[in-house]
Amino acid sequence: MPDVEIAIGGKLFSVACQEGEEVYLQSAAVLLDGEAQVLADQLGRMTAERMLLMAGLMLSDKTVGLEEDLRRTEAELREQQRLVEQLRSIPAPEPERIEVPMIPPSVSEALAELAAQAESVADQVEQKLQGEGAA
Repeated sequence: MPDVEIAIGGKLFSVACQEGEEVYLQSAAVLLDGEAQVLADQLGRMTAERMLLMAGLMLSDKTVGLEEDLRRTEAELREQQRLVEQLRSIPAPEPERIEVPMIPPSVSEALAELAAQAESVADQVEQKLQGEGAA
């Protein structure tokens, strides 16, 4: 079991931990030391016991707040997942039928008649022009 030297509030402590947990212990000590520094800056000198107690309480308070935030976020996530599942269970809407207006047959017939007349006039003009060119 390795011993790890940690510094909290300007004081060194030797703490034993499980093999491989040294990094986690160091990280926890950095958090605790940060809270101890806040206390030392605000309140000045105090006993190590009081400093560690207050720093621990401050970290606990932050942890409780984060746990509450996590519970609230998890509840919101569950609600969103429920809504997604509810939306997925709704059948797709029937395709909307769109009617496109059609040209009435009488208009089509009239346009065809006009086209035929235009072609006839074009043929007559062409024949006149050819007749004038031969003369």
